[in-house]
Amino acid sequence: MVESDNLENKIDEIYRHYYLDVYKFIICYSGNQNDSEDMTQEVFIRVLKNLSKYDYSSSLKTWIFSIAKHVAIDHYRKTRFTSILKEGFFKQLISNEKSPVEYAEQNETKIYINETISKIKQNYRMVLILRGINEFSIKETAQILNYSESKVKVVYHRAIKELEKIMNNDLGEVIRNES
Repeated sequence: MVESDNLENKIDEIYRHYYLDVYKFIICYSGNQNDSEDMTQEVFIRVLKNLSKYDYSSSLKTWIFSIAKHVAIDHYRKTRFTSILKEGFFKQLISNEKSPVEYAEQNETKIYINETISKIKQNYRMVLILRGINEFSIKETAQILNYSESKVKVVYHRAIKELEKIMNNDLGEVIRNES
């Protein structure tokens, strides 16, 4: 019975320590609050089922985020959604410090950036979310995605360049439409 209590405490500790980070990663990937909550729960169900198989060759954090990555990809494959970070999530955010106009401008910028992110390749999105949004180290990102560290650097650089290219094309189109 002691082992059962110890396992229960360990699982509770893991859940409390990593839940928010996993949730933020998944919501950045899916853009849907309800799906993100479901997927986050799926991550911890898989962690629970596979905890006995965890071999300590990587950090617990990267192991959990590797599971989160697979849950997100599985969900993506099942639903075949095409956009990341839908505007609905950001509409629910409330800011007491900004005027309604500032909030609307900020919201439009977030929507634009998120729509732009949704236009890049899936592996670019993964690296961009982990490195750029969640601020994981190159090493952690490499472990989560099962990439080499140099591949993470290259993919991150290419993802940034692709975002810049899309944004410049969009800006050029706006300018042409104004003429």
